[in-house]
Amino acid sequence: VNISILIVAVVIFLLVIHHNFLSLSDFLRRELSDPSPLGLQPIDFIPAAPQRLADERNDKEIPVVIAASDERLGGAIAAMNSIYQNTGANVVFHIVTLNDTVDHLRMWLRSPPLKNMRYRILDFDPRVLEGKVQVDPQKADTFKPLTFARFYLPSFVPHAEKVIYVDDDVIVQDDIVELYNTPLKPGHAAAFSDDCDSTSSKVAVRGAGNQYNYIGFLDYKKETIRKLAMKANTCSFNPGVFVANLTEWKLQNITKQLEKWMALNVVEELYSKTLAGSITTPPLLIVFYKQHSSIDPMWNVRHLGSSAGKRYSPQFVEAAKLLHWNGHFKPWGRTASYAEVWEKWYVPDPTGKFNLIRRHSEAYEAK
Repeated sequence: VNISILIVAVVIFLLVIHHNFLSLSDFLRRELSDPSPLGLQPIDFIPAAPQRLADERNDKEIPVVIAASDERLGGAIAAMNSIYQNTGANVVFHIVTLNDTVDHLRMWLRSPPLKNMRYRILDFDPRVLEGKVQVDPQKADTFKPLTFARFYLPSFVPHAEKVIYVDDDVIVQDDIVELYNTPLKPGHAAAFSDDCDSTSSKVAVRGAGNQYNYIGFLDYKKETIRKLAMKANTCSFNPGVFVANLTEWKLQNITKQLEKWMALNVVEELYSKTLAGSITTPPLLIVFYKQHSSIDPMWNVRHLGSSAGKRYSPQFVEAAKLLHWNGHFKPWGRTASYAEVWEKWYVPDPTGKFNLIRRHSEAYEAK
């Protein structure tokens, strides 16, 4: 009789555990399928690496956000591969893209070097930018909505306390955990690489305007800018690589602040006309004026794409923790400096589409 009672108790116990497990699974499915605000919809998610890899990599999750446009998809793939292969951390990539790129991206991510990466694909709805960005009808093709993805970080990784954002034209040569562990001062929502203190700023960028202070990005003739009392010679920073404290970001409502300055620019044209640079930088410079921490400049060695010539020594490039080809000359076009470093991390496109784009790029740049 005692054995029978024990068996019944064990069976009941196992049924309760099974029921709780199913409830948890349903909850997780609902969490992943619920639409995010602003049309940022999770599309695809790989929840866990194979057990062998899980044993090799530590449990601390490192969220990395990267935008992936179809015409630059190979860049995003190379950047993610360099991050993944150089760390033992449990990195999860939150890949922001447009809906028509999803199938191409998902197929590429099945390539053998990438198949064990953890990732989440998010569809970015350009309609969130309506009224906040002025698009010239004659240059509509040059408008890249994904450049504004970095403004909406809490929507991509709502439960994270800290996150890394990287552009698609970077290669990481060291453990991303070091960048993730960048200390942020109390009250600071982000840490950037300051241009004045950066190793990259030692070399002038010809034909690119003044990229090292605020006057290069903002129109100080406008009263709205002057009222901010921001010194024109204040050192700017590069927003292509940064670490964000999302707790502070949400407390300070950084996204709403950025949207405010985007909308004001549409009405008042507050950005400098002399700099042919990204229109995503000025709102960040305003919102984070003297309110950001600094990352190690070796974690954002940039301007490799500012000219086709080599501006750094091979020894310095090898020692850099992160290489950034910001500028017109991208490494997938093969005319940028140190394209061979980028090539080491590039994973061929299984569809052949990006390889074709690279050939067209080479032909164009040769003219």
